[in-house]
Amino acid sequence: MPTSCALAGADPDSPCSPDGRPAESPLALCRGHLQEATEWMAGQVGVTDVLPSPCVACGSRLGVRYPSGWLCARCEWRHGEHPEDGSAPVVVEVVYYLRFGDRVKIGTSANPRSRLAQLRYEELLAFERGGRAREQARHAEFAEHRLTGEWFALTGDLADHVHALTAPGDDPWQLLARWRSEAEALRGR
Repeated sequence: MPTSCALAGADPDSPCSPDGRPAESPLALCRGHLQEATEWMAGQVGVTDVLPSPCVACGSRLGVRYPSGWLCARCEWRHGEHPEDGSAPVVVEVVYYLRFGDRVKIGTSANPRSRLAQLRYEELLAFERGGRAREQARHAEFAEHRLTGEWFALTGDLADHVHALTAPGDDPWQLLARWRSEAEALRGR
């Protein structure tokens, strides 16, 4: 495994660290270039961390930090802003099904746009309403197809289940928007 940075000499304005590439690094980059890449990615997808104080909208302590500020990881409320009418934004938790090759990841999020931006996948197959309990039930239901962690082989009854969640031509994002709209209406907004 090479110990020098792959970018050595490529950018005279950004010289490589004198100690070269860290042995444990999965990329052939020196510490300085790894730090640059990390900071760039943090600006693109944010960094999930504990909010400076609980979200005023939903009470969550988990947030996503961007260069422009914090968003609540649960409801996407901008940290520091206060609801004008005292009401919190509607939160709709979903179980998501992401395809990568012939595998599918079954996960959950109340903020799927932010969560999916952090993951590597080829296709969003479907959303299903529900939170952690629904996700865990699906993991148990399809345990025989489990490959590792939240990844499953997309075959048999799991493939049938995903197919049943998707009506022809349905866009999962439009479905999520409809669920949020329905939740707003039920709340009496």
